[in-house]
Amino acid sequence: MEIFSYMQEYDYEQLVFCQDEQSGLKAIIAIHDTTLGPALGGTRMWTYASEDHAVEDALRLAKGMTYKNAAAGLNLGGGKTVIIGDPKQDKNEEMFRAFGRYIQGLNGRYITAEDVGTTVQDMDLIHEETDYVTGISPAFGSSGNPSPVTAYGVYRGMKAAAKEGFGSDSLEGKTVAVQGVGNVAFTLCRHLHEEGANLIVTDINKEAVQRAVDEFGARAVDPDDIYSVDCDIYAPCALGATINDETIPQLKAKVIAGAANNQLKDTKHGDILHKKGIVYTPDYVLNAGGVINVADELHGYNKDRAMKRVETIYDNVSRVFDISRRDDLPTYAAADRMAEERIERMRRSRSQFLQNGHHILSRKQNG
Repeated sequence: MEIFSYMQEYDYEQLVFCQDEQSGLKAIIAIHDTTLGPALGGTRMWTYASEDHAVEDALRLAKGMTYKNAAAGLNLGGGKTVIIGDPKQDKNEEMFRAFGRYIQGLNGRYITAEDVGTTVQDMDLIHEETDYVTGISPAFGSSGNPSPVTAYGVYRGMKAAAKEGFGSDSLEGKTVAVQGVGNVAFTLCRHLHEEGANLIVTDINKEAVQRAVDEFGARAVDPDDIYSVDCDIYAPCALGATINDETIPQLKAKVIAGAANNQLKDTKHGDILHKKGIVYTPDYVLNAGGVINVADELHGYNKDRAMKRVETIYDNVSRVFDISRRDDLPTYAAADRMAEERIERMRRSRSQFLQNGHHILSRKQNG
């Protein structure tokens, strides 16, 4: 992989390699863009097939966080860390303390958080060495479990999608097919049930399915059957790439809105949905409640303030649909354009400010 060529092509700012022999730390911090503010993005620990795969993952995820944070209206850029190793076997206190010192050395350019393969306890160890970490234990002033907040944001965004698809944001009487009933999705089901929606659920975890049946009167179906059920809204809340060549022909839903990441197997599938008139809600706009929540920790966590900010996901989703109509774009591309336009506005504003400052300084020197 030609790293500098890749970074130049996609306009990355910084790639940091962190190594600590004693603890076994091998970490890569990727900072994509800090136009809007310091880069915020989680630390992932994974057994990568090669170092090149780890670098590619860090870069890809960092860029994704730039778009997610920008679309959420946060004054934060995008970054990500990957630690090479088995999260079940290779963790130790020294590793995360050493990593915390590397983050501290960036002096606030990058702020980390929990991600795949890392835990709140790992973030607490990082916090021993730096304040540039979120998602730590509530005892240290953090926001705690982000799942309920993420679920509420998905619920708010789903209402905006319903308005786009059906002309009203009411979910009463609507049938929602929820794929996956994990922590986020279960709380989402609670919101939907309380508004009077009808639920169809599936999950490989039979206990989770039964709990949704018992508490919300949901109808359970086998995992392979969730795509073809009669429903108004399909809510993918488990694995990614469930919108693909095989599933799209089965879908009967008018609206797609769910919590899962990377729902489109390929961008071409977003194009297909657009042509078919199915309202697809871009996942990184819809599921931004978690990052909005942890970002509030940077100001001293206030739950009411964070929840009010999460409610704006409704407006953000609506804006994506407006741009989609304005520019005749599939919604996944409209979401990217919304994020890019916000970043570009700030970049121009800063450039103008610097130019004005230069002119003022020049006049003083010549005066």
